[in-house]
Amino acid sequence: MRKIYSLPIVVVFLVFNSCTIKQGTESEKLHSLFSDVWDWGLREFPTRATYLGDYRYNDRLTNMSLASVQRRYKKNKVILTKLENLNREKLNVGDKLNYDLFKKNITRNIAAHPFKDYLMPVDQMGGLQINFPNLVDITPFRNQGDFDNYLTRLSLFPEYVDQIIALMREGLKENITPPKIVLQKVPDQISVQYQFDVKNSPFYGPFEKNIVSLHDSLRAHYQEIAASSIKDHVFTSYRKLFNFFVEEYLPKARENISAMSLPNGDKFYAFKVKYYTTTNKTPSEIHSIGLSEVARIRSEMEKVIKDSGFTGSFKEFITYLRTNPDFYYDSAEELLDGYRAICKKADPELTKLFGTLPRLSYGVKPIPDFQAPASPTAYYYSGSLRAGRPGYFWANTYRLDTRPKYEMEALSLHEAVPGHHLQISISQELEGVPEFRKHGGFTAFSEGWGLYSEKLGEEMGFYKDPYSKFGQLTYEMWRACRLVVDTGMHAFGWSREQAIKFVADNTAKTKNDIFVEIDRYIAWPGQALAYKIGELRIIELRSLAEEKLGEKFDIREFHDIVLGSGAVPLDILEEHVKEYIAINLSD
Repeated sequence: MRKIYSLPIVVVFLVFNSCTIKQGTESEKLHSLFSDVWDWGLREFPTRATYLGDYRYNDRLTNMSLASVQRRYKKNKVILTKLENLNREKLNVGDKLNYDLFKKNITRNIAAHPFKDYLMPVDQMGGLQINFPNLVDITPFRNQGDFDNYLTRLSLFPEYVDQIIALMREGLKENITPPKIVLQKVPDQISVQYQFDVKNSPFYGPFEKNIVSLHDSLRAHYQEIAASSIKDHVFTSYRKLFNFFVEEYLPKARENISAMSLPNGDKFYAFKVKYYTTTNKTPSEIHSIGLSEVARIRSEMEKVIKDSGFTGSFKEFITYLRTNPDFYYDSAEELLDGYRAICKKADPELTKLFGTLPRLSYGVKPIPDFQAPASPTAYYYSGSLRAGRPGYFWANTYRLDTRPKYEMEALSLHEAVPGHHLQISISQELEGVPEFRKHGGFTAFSEGWGLYSEKLGEEMGFYKDPYSKFGQLTYEMWRACRLVVDTGMHAFGWSREQAIKFVADNTAKTKNDIFVEIDRYIAWPGQALAYKIGELRIIELRSLAEEKLGEKFDIREFHDIVLGSGAVPLDILEEHVKEYIAINLSD
């Protein structure tokens, strides 16, 4: 971690948690538990280990059998008991934070289990039709052992598919499925995986571009084995999944879009709201916050329209933005280059706002074609210093007439820097903390930071023309609308069409984007609430620090405090900022 300046030592101790001195046997036991559980988790989820740059289990796939799901649940309960048997009061301040965050993660996992959403392993946003092809990109092919591990994984794929199908069949029995409306694109996502000629398949790619890692005498032999394995194990299994999905699963999937229609749906949605927002706010409270934010942002949008010189109505301005070809690129490469230019402009501005910057680099690449139609406009795919893999801002190049230029600045700042790449990479590079702290996640924090980062664009020299500013406000409005439509659909009986209309009436998002986004909220109840709830809390805490500290307020110190402990629940973030304020006031 590169530090440009030093914080007061007390702040480093309280917030950055960099003190690694063990305090007696309780601290030793605590860190031993952290280490054991971390290693257990890597063994249990070997593809995640690969993603994190730990290649010890590259010859394995995660066991997704129902028995293994139940075994992991019981293991989490044992872990919680071991944790609670430790005396928290004997820990230092840093380890108390480690203890609390670890406990929160374990208790959330245990609390989630009775709702059985593990019986919904496939939807349009994720599943083995998306995750397994992407795994190839992050798998190393440095030597013969790497190729052997990969071939072993391919041979395990049929069993893995059978386990997923078994979970889905159990879901049908218990009426725990995603709504039918959001599953319509999944068959195409599955079928495209086996419609290639074997040697044009992404699964075969390593045996073309990485084959130089093998000795000359082995190459032809390994290529032959790979072609056979992909055809017999991967393609055949995907066909089996496709047939099951089309003939058995999709026809019987849930018709009602609301999470309330699931067994114990009211409790399930309440759990998801708390899980994603890390608050105790009710759906009704969040719905009201959303309506208030929509009204506030709408007034700002009206002002920008007026300042632009446009003389028509809000609706006419939206239509103008959606239909004017000047606001759209003609080629995917132009769109990607546009994003890269924005990121290049953002990079040198970071030192004005942050004292600590990550070492990990990042790039911009397109979302794969098979995934793009059901994907959002963009997302961030984190990298790994250990694996030597950069982070990536993945941009959607599908249907270029739905990817307007006026959204690109806000989107780039959210997904790359100072948004997800900066926040996640700083977390991964934390020193003196357990591994789970480097790679953990609290959605309200991470997505709240992403949305807050869009606002930082004004301090970084972006949004100079009214259209880009309107694009930034559209993205903020979009997140405010999420509070309304997510709670509307899952708690208050809104239809999909009603949710689509609400977003279309209040944002400049294109129709295709709106359809994809609404279906995402249907598939992931509560996740969309995290953005605005998290952003509002970060803004409140910055305002508090500015008010209390006055001339002592340093934006770089504030941002380093916010990011310096990794992802944390919003109440703990508030504690950290208030500690920072108190320490500075006492100087």
